[in-house]
Amino acid sequence: MSSPEHIHHPTPAQYWKIAVALAVLTAVEVAIYYIHRDFDLGNFNTVLLIVLAALKFVIVIGWYMHLRFERPMLSRFFTAGFILACALYAIILTALGAIAIRGG
Repeated sequence: MSSPEHIHHPTPAQYWKIAVALAVLTAVEVAIYYIHRDFDLGNFNTVLLIVLAALKFVIVIGWYMHLRFERPMLSRFFTAGFILACALYAIILTALGAIAIRGG
């Protein structure tokens, strides 16, 4: 028995489109790695790769794990946890010296 909240799930064609988009994003990440190796982009490369990885993460969670189709409260809890995990990751990287915070 299906409930009204679960009517709008993606079709198989939409899943294929999402898979192609994820493959393209992965190809862009690999290309950025090789461009960085040749041109030494520095921190811009790191930020760009983290943003692309986060975008892929959101697409997978939203579509393949159906978070996009769940109740908004569940999405808020997940988003809050994701933001807290990213903040903790940044704090640990800063404490280990991998990220330099320069004050004025």
